[in-house]
Amino acid sequence: MSAIRSLLFLLFQLVVTPIYALLMLLLFWIPRVPMYRIAASWCQTNLRGATWICGIGHRAIGVENIPPSGAHNPPHIVMSKHSSTWETLALTWFFPPIAYVAKKELLSIPFFGWGFALSSPITIDRKAGIDAMQQIATQGRERFKQGFWIVVYPEGTRIKAGTRAKYKTGGARLAIRLGVPIVPVAHNAGWLWPKGLFGKRPGTVTISFGPPIAPAGKDPQTLTAEVETWIETEVARLGKPE
Repeated sequence: MSAIRSLLFLLFQLVVTPIYALLMLLLFWIPRVPMYRIAASWCQTNLRGATWICGIGHRAIGVENIPPSGAHNPPHIVMSKHSSTWETLALTWFFPPIAYVAKKELLSIPFFGWGFALSSPITIDRKAGIDAMQQIATQGRERFKQGFWIVVYPEGTRIKAGTRAKYKTGGARLAIRLGVPIVPVAHNAGWLWPKGLFGKRPGTVTISFGPPIAPAGKDPQTLTAEVETWIETEVARLGKPE
């Protein structure tokens, strides 16, 4: 049944994704934030599809820790556990417009990559001969001015649920360089929506938001360790979904 549900959801995505991608291509001329909201709608449509087809629901705790956006509040960097595609979609539900830090190669994926390129990500081109951190910082400042927050996955890639990988210091270095706080995010989605096309199973994902962590007076290693401790402790506390 899990395989059948996963297949049906894949077919759902194959229908929905080209529609959104073509809509974004047709509206390429609109401002960045409205364009992002179309991409966010695609994310939320997929989450609803996962609920209807695969039975994957969610609950959120710590939402009060997310600072309100606006002229009187600085943008933040979001650092999240990365064990599923689920949280990539779900973060659009809870935060102001967000720009994901991602490899430039993702932009070449048909339909998905085209839409992703128009949603204002921060992309790293390792062939450009420019330090990756410098690329991220330069684009990050631009995204902040445009009204975006920034999402960084400190483990760098999706990690199997129940395991962990070394946290990279890039997100902390970016927060220090730009002088903005980090909102840590933990969840247990990887148990229900693991890496790969199949294997999705019904249940309720819990996503948890921690208090913002200020970078002032900290070096990248110390700040990264503080974020890692909160995320991994909370992931362990959440455990497997019911």
